[in-house]
Amino acid sequence: MTATTCRSPGCQGAIEDGYCNVCGTPAATAPQTPPVGSTASHLAGSARLASAPIGSARSSAGTTPTRRRTGSTRTRVSRLGAGITTVPATPVADPRSVIMTNPQVPEDKRFCPRCDAPVGRSRGDRAARSEGFCPKCRAPFSFAPKLIAGDLVAGQYAVIGALAHGGLGWIYLAQDKNVSDRWVVLKGLLNSGDEDAYQAAVAERQFLAAVEHPLIVGIHNFVLHEDAGYIVMEYVGGKSLKSILKDRLTANAGKYDPLPPDQAIAYIVEILPALSYLHDAGLIYCDFKPDNVVQSGDTLKLIDLGGVRRADDTTSAIYGTVGYQAPEVATLGPSVAGDVFTVGRALTVLAMEFRGYQSTYVATLPPVEDTPLFRQHDSLYKLLLKATAADPQDRFQSAEEMREQLLGVLREVVAADSHLTAASQSTPSSLFSAPVVAAGGLEWQQLPQLRVNPTDPMATWLAAVSVPDPTERLTALDGAPEQTTEVLLAKAAAAIEAGLHVAADDLVGVLLAADPWEWRAVWLGGLSNLALGELAPAVASFNAVYGQVPGELAPKLALALACERSGQVDIAERLYSVCAETDAAYTSPAAFGLARVRASRGDVDAALAALDLVPPTSRAYVDARRERAALLARTRRDLRSLADAVDSVATVSIDPRDRQELVATVLQAALAEVERTGPQPGLRIAGIAADESSLRSGAERALRHLAALTEDREHRVLLVDEANRVRPRTLT
Repeated sequence: MTATTCRSPGCQGAIEDGYCNVCGTPAATAPQTPPVGSTASHLAGSARLASAPIGSARSSAGTTPTRRRTGSTRTRVSRLGAGITTVPATPVADPRSVIMTNPQVPEDKRFCPRCDAPVGRSRGDRAARSEGFCPKCRAPFSFAPKLIAGDLVAGQYAVIGALAHGGLGWIYLAQDKNVSDRWVVLKGLLNSGDEDAYQAAVAERQFLAAVEHPLIVGIHNFVLHEDAGYIVMEYVGGKSLKSILKDRLTANAGKYDPLPPDQAIAYIVEILPALSYLHDAGLIYCDFKPDNVVQSGDTLKLIDLGGVRRADDTTSAIYGTVGYQAPEVATLGPSVAGDVFTVGRALTVLAMEFRGYQSTYVATLPPVEDTPLFRQHDSLYKLLLKATAADPQDRFQSAEEMREQLLGVLREVVAADSHLTAASQSTPSSLFSAPVVAAGGLEWQQLPQLRVNPTDPMATWLAAVSVPDPTERLTALDGAPEQTTEVLLAKAAAAIEAGLHVAADDLVGVLLAADPWEWRAVWLGGLSNLALGELAPAVASFNAVYGQVPGELAPKLALALACERSGQVDIAERLYSVCAETDAAYTSPAAFGLARVRASRGDVDAALAALDLVPPTSRAYVDARRERAALLARTRRDLRSLADAVDSVATVSIDPRDRQELVATVLQAALAEVERTGPQPGLRIAGIAADESSLRSGAERALRHLAALTEDREHRVLLVDEANRVRPRTLT
């Protein structure tokens, strides 16, 4: 079978020989999901300057061994983690084993369905009542299950028992006697007199039956039984993410034990396509939280659709949870941006002990200095900051946009465990091209370039504009049939390349006036600042872009360069490290940056380690070996290091004059060291024994050979004079 993209949710593998090469799913059964990252949603990032600290850091995030698909020799990686990391599967228990033996609602969860006053509470010696009337508004309440084992609902669903009590009432396990005794869930109303809950159930019956997605619990039916309504849903075995957190708490002797960051991110990456599906259907989920995501084996399901409502619904009751719900929902109502907020909050709860998330920090994040997770993973912090921004327009504007950036953050978190091991793989970005491999010094022209948004009306026209000269390109772009956003961005980029910075600034201003959230205009403004040597505004611009696309490496590389030039070498080093570890396309330019900042503060060993990150397959490998040799020759005087300098370029092809110059420099340095400390028997430097006579002869030959390769007569004479000076001394 011709290789095609796997359609399993969250998987980035390809179909080979009938199976996905990542998750092992058969091609014929791979479920379809809406394409991710194929819309213009990436245009919605905010251009407002981020107030968060710049930079990034490392942490350790482990992975678990791969598993094999039963009956096949094909290596199978768990689908959870999008092929980037692996999440442990959860066992699926017998449905009967999760039935509640004594179904009761805890007293602290009992509230009046009408006025939300506490009801059904014990007082002194008086036991709590599960049924009665609210003492405040006199509305009836009932927390007793309406169904018991053995009841047959609608002549079809045999009740086995109660599973749990949710925000809208009791949830029961049953078997569908009409469809092979399949397991189903019956979800009843909290109170038959609760009009809001009843209307929510009716709304589910009207439009949720049409919701069909492999990551969303299925709605089978809506039935009446003894004047009460019940929603019949697919049974999802396994554990909710909240239950997984509780299990970790218990196993950790009652001390909160959050999920490893990569595992928490993997869960969210997997479930976001479910929200995308709902949003594309004009529906808002409203109540996303760890309780409502169930892991069954190595798959996830979004459950509890009781709070789902149409995006244009302005009248029905709104359901949400304190600590997760966006602050504007109470006044503006639910929205896609509101759902994004809940996802950001849920991810924070999964990944760390988020104390005060329902009180002190009910709509904000705790300070970075008080939060180890934020200090360890700056990109994750930036992502959470954007997802939970106070202004809905500052958040990710779609689940697809958030997922794309979260995948980049996941790659960083997993790569951080490598501890400066060069990345072996590269993942193309939909927003930026790859950087140009550069040795010696990274320039703004070598930074990644913006990709054209394919949905722009002029995208096809722009693809045909291939004028190398930037001034001529500007003229061609002026003749575009329509001056769209992409055309204006292309004109600004050409103006910067041509050195027309005033014109570039004017175009950036036009773009931001039309859309204050156009972060790509801020990116171009940063490039213009960097080209002019205006480092402070360049740092601010790239930091802002980093905050809006925290999963992208391009703004980190640009920010690292701006920080390096402005003397903020510690921040530059951290950012260069992230780039080098995360993506192979960034390893080489980032490695040279690391070497520069480390060498500038005299940490030669660390600088050499950075240059060693450049792989032999890189076009910059020869430059890296040459720079390594030069660094050793400039900074080291011990004989073994000098020998290592020559050996660094022994197997690579470099300019003969450059090689000879290195050999001459090294042999002269070695001669000075031998004169100071004495010979070192057995050691050879560039094939020359490490004693005074041999080094003098070798240095003389190298200098005369170098003179022969030198065209400048005056320089050639100086080299010959130096050769005469170092030649072996003879008795006359």
